[in-house]
Amino acid sequence: MAAQKQHDSLEKVAAEVRGCPLCKLSRSRKNAVPGEGQLSAKIMFIGEAPGKSEDEKGRPFVGAAGRVLDNLLEKAGIGRSQVFITNVVKCRPPNNRVPEEDEVTACRPYLDRQIALIRPKVICILGRTAYSSLLGGGSITANRGKIVERAGQKYFLTFHPAAAIYNKNLLSALEADLKKLANEIKKEEGKHSMEDYL
Repeated sequence: MAAQKQHDSLEKVAAEVRGCPLCKLSRSRKNAVPGEGQLSAKIMFIGEAPGKSEDEKGRPFVGAAGRVLDNLLEKAGIGRSQVFITNVVKCRPPNNRVPEEDEVTACRPYLDRQIALIRPKVICILGRTAYSSLLGGGSITANRGKIVERAGQKYFLTFHPAAAIYNKNLLSALEADLKKLANEIKKEEGKHSMEDYL
């Protein structure tokens, strides 16, 4: 395992994801969507699954939900180029249905390897499916805007940007949450730069 970690890379994970045969989604996808962003990302966004646009382009959050996310990131002062964005499952479920348990389980090692490689300061969980898959959580509405710590990793909970397409009232909540997330990262960075002088 240690040997695999030493030679692991985001590129290696992405190549394996693109050729992955581990669950039935591999038979219906056009393109697997490993995720994209910086190895040095301080924030990692994890959503549910690729949609139609993502399946066509092989890139995460490039459809309508992606446009919402880009706009929110910009308002929060977070550059998309500074983060890593991926999903719980890397292939589009037919008709955008919720991923099934066996699909989430088959994909989990890829996600775990990406998290281990990036070691983000905060993982931003987008929506209920990602919340239940990663932390066994229930209602995102009851817990949004909260920071949860598990095994030394910080998680920040908010709605999936797609939810704001169907319910415009969620946009302001999402905007407030991402600003809070940006402040959390600034706080973390401030802490570390202070520690460097001590």
